[in-house]
Amino acid sequence: MKRTWQPKKRRRVRVHGFLKRMSSPGGRNVINARRARGRKRLAL
Repeated sequence: MKRTWQPKKRRRVRVHGFLKRMSSPGGRNVINARRARGRKRLAL
C-alpha cells in the first residue's frame, strides 16, 4: 500500500501558513493565542 502522506511544501504553507491564519478572524485568534502563550513559532 502507498503511504498516505505525500508532503508538499506549497500546499502545507497555503493551508496552514501565517497568511492563511491572518486571512480570517478565527485564524487571527489562533495567532493571538499563540503570541499570548509565548510560542516561538506562531504559524508554519
